[in-house]
Amino acid sequence: MKKLKHGFIAGGITLSLCFLLMPMVALAAEEGAELPSMYATFWSLVPPIVAIVLALITKEVYSSLFVGILVGGLFYSGFQFEGTFTHIFNDGFVAVLSDSYNVGILIFLVILGAMVSLMNRAGGSAAFGHFAKQKIKNRAGAQLATVALGVLIFIDDYFNCLTVGSVMKPVTDEHKISRAKLAYLIDATAAPVCIIAPISSWAAAVSGFVEGEDGFSIFIRAIPYNYYALLTLVMMVTIILMNIDFGPMLTHEKNAVKGDLFTSGKNAANSENVPVNSKGKVIDLVIPIITLIICCVIGMIYTGGFFQGESFVTAFSNSDASVGLALGSIFAIILTIIIYLIRRVLTFSECMDCLPEGFKAMVPAILILTFAWTLKAMTDSLGAADFVAGAMEGSAQGLMNFLPAIIFLVGCFLAFSTGTSWGTFGILIPIVVAVFANSNPQLMIVSISACMAGAVCGDHCSPISDTTIMASAGAQCDHVNHVTTQLPYALLVAAVSFLTYIIAGFAQNPWLPLPLGILLLIASLLIIRAVAPQHVES
Repeated sequence: MKKLKHGFIAGGITLSLCFLLMPMVALAAEEGAELPSMYATFWSLVPPIVAIVLALITKEVYSSLFVGILVGGLFYSGFQFEGTFTHIFNDGFVAVLSDSYNVGILIFLVILGAMVSLMNRAGGSAAFGHFAKQKIKNRAGAQLATVALGVLIFIDDYFNCLTVGSVMKPVTDEHKISRAKLAYLIDATAAPVCIIAPISSWAAAVSGFVEGEDGFSIFIRAIPYNYYALLTLVMMVTIILMNIDFGPMLTHEKNAVKGDLFTSGKNAANSENVPVNSKGKVIDLVIPIITLIICCVIGMIYTGGFFQGESFVTAFSNSDASVGLALGSIFAIILTIIIYLIRRVLTFSECMDCLPEGFKAMVPAILILTFAWTLKAMTDSLGAADFVAGAMEGSAQGLMNFLPAIIFLVGCFLAFSTGTSWGTFGILIPIVVAVFANSNPQLMIVSISACMAGAVCGDHCSPISDTTIMASAGAQCDHVNHVTTQLPYALLVAAVSFLTYIIAGFAQNPWLPLPLGILLLIASLLIIRAVAPQHVES
């Protein structure tokens, strides 16, 4: 009730401010410009900021996202009733749900949910949990195993989030690791690993944005400078080995040790018992996962033209992740059903029952994704990208050595506000190339890496990011809980990364800044442990 009250108050304040601005906006709109009066101004970033602030205040993500969407529609239409809702539904919901890329991701989500349901019903997940209990003796081992699996699955962040979650949930539950901690480990090994993996959908995306240069070569050279991604991996290993937790995560971990894996949130209700085949074996989880990986890789290189004569690397660089993952997952679930029928662990009827169950499990993630995509559509229609691009071009001159650190901050803010890292790449990387291509190629590499790191950082922190949403879905963790618990961890790494980019802007080599950044991060964690010595029993 208290949350609802806060939501109404915050939403009321927001809408009141919007209507106070109505005369100003309406006057400007009457001047006949085709673009909205707030186009490419700071106001274009207000809708996502409103949504994020409301989500953090009210702990309720659906209404917060919708208020953000409503504010965007009001800004676009000049506060006209008909124009607002026409824009929201036609250019928002309908447009994003009819976009082929988004539909492919939704299909992939639904099929992954169905596969998880199949593996649970077949007893594969339970058998793997019992097996892991014998091999993994403590909480640290379970967390390190989660990180290791996340690092190994570097092909795509969506695939990473959902696969790692489905495989490691039985293990982390057995060792009383909170779902918030699991979600953090999944999220921190999704985008951060993909952005430093040469063979991934992210490498392909970044390479495509570097016009006039060898995009793939630049991506490889930028890896040692991608401090946020590298330091995030160091952060995870350090907090696990040294048993350091702080902020809201500490509360969740203490509750988990006592038996409460969720602490709060609606997803606790999703953990209801389902019929499990007692004859299930570890291979009933391993074989479907391996099948899924192989099929998704084949699907991605198929879309990139591998079977038309392109090399593996070229095909992967040109792949369509959405189509590839959707195709691969469809073949994977068909093969999984066939394998289960042959092994007689499930009947055909039981397999079919798992399809709607898997869909039901993914409904919260699909709903949040739909709202997040629509909010991004509102932001795009207000020219947020043009605003940031103009601000960057206007301030680029004279900064030079400080530009990597500044680009990192801008990338963080833009990705956090819009919930998209790839969109941030598309805005900032061409600007960086234009500024440095002919003057300082080495500083261009550092700055491109800073752009990628900032985008990943903002994406990692943002509650409206699709990767963050996927991590919550993979861990079956309340989304707001995931955001609030991982935010202090991500901000600490971001602060250290910012200082490291200042050093890199002057040093312009990877060997000095990275070790200094690692030492600074570990020192910060030791100080936190000394100041707040509370920790969770291992």
